[in-house]
Amino acid sequence: MMKIDIHAHIVDRSYIARLELHGSMTRIAEDGKTFLKRDGDTSVWWREDMFDVDARLSEMDRLGIDIRILSLSTPNVYEWTGAEQVHVARDMNDRLADMCAAHPDRFLGLASLPLDDVDAALEELDRAIGKLNLKGVALGSNIAGEHLDADRFEPFWERLNALKVPVFMHPMFPPPSKAMSGFELPLRLGLPFDTTLAATRLIYSGVLERYPDVVLILAHTGGTLIPLLKRLDNGFRIFPECRKYITQLPSVIAKQLYYDTASFSPELLAMAINSVGVSQILFATDDPYIGANTEHVEALDISDADKAAIFGGNAKRLLRLDA
Repeated sequence: MMKIDIHAHIVDRSYIARLELHGSMTRIAEDGKTFLKRDGDTSVWWREDMFDVDARLSEMDRLGIDIRILSLSTPNVYEWTGAEQVHVARDMNDRLADMCAAHPDRFLGLASLPLDDVDAALEELDRAIGKLNLKGVALGSNIAGEHLDADRFEPFWERLNALKVPVFMHPMFPPPSKAMSGFELPLRLGLPFDTTLAATRLIYSGVLERYPDVVLILAHTGGTLIPLLKRLDNGFRIFPECRKYITQLPSVIAKQLYYDTASFSPELLAMAINSVGVSQILFATDDPYIGANTEHVEALDISDADKAAIFGGNAKRLLRLDA
């Protein structure tokens, strides 16, 4: 049974150094980790072992994970703007492609795109897929605070719909709020909240109905989208604004999306399987930040064939690995 981890991250020293220099962040070393904090909340953190590729490969062997799909985690390249964002995106995609090329049977990569400029993003998308052999896109749930259903992103969604490459939507921090300060709430609550908000807006705005061939994967089992689908359906029935751009119930549109297993919640995973079907669920660990093992999928009360689909069959299909 092949195991493909759809949600894992490249951790790169040069990226962290750039982020620290650019972002006016405070560095704090604590509990064997280093944190870059802004206004008291963590923006990025790491351990030294995260940079050790050989150790990460050994850990994959120990856990029985065959392939990891690597992408840049929050805040991706959206801290920068203009030409600088394009430069950072190109450099990180080159570094990711080099890592994948060095271990082609273990790592595959998803490109970061400079969406401050959609034309530049489309150009980098073509380079990343065509020249660097990256397998899809790592997309933030907001682009420096801008919603993904904004009109200027329409050409981007049109191109993704035509390419049919996997688009992994990783959560970004929502805009700063006093209500979400302290206790690392931007990380603990803000990220799944922003995934839920982004997915809901993409549904209600009609983006996903206009572009049904977009292969959109939601991190952390979609945040709280799955438990809220009935509420979104009620909005469609009650409020004209909620059906202005769509002709189907949100719960129907949600079935064309894909959801990783990195919520690690057996209750949410069971609900997701019941709501959208096994074919839409992809194994994930959020390595190396969480680095879960395979037990959360192995423990599911489903058939071995369904587990095989979640562990690797579905990802293999979306990534076109047979081809």
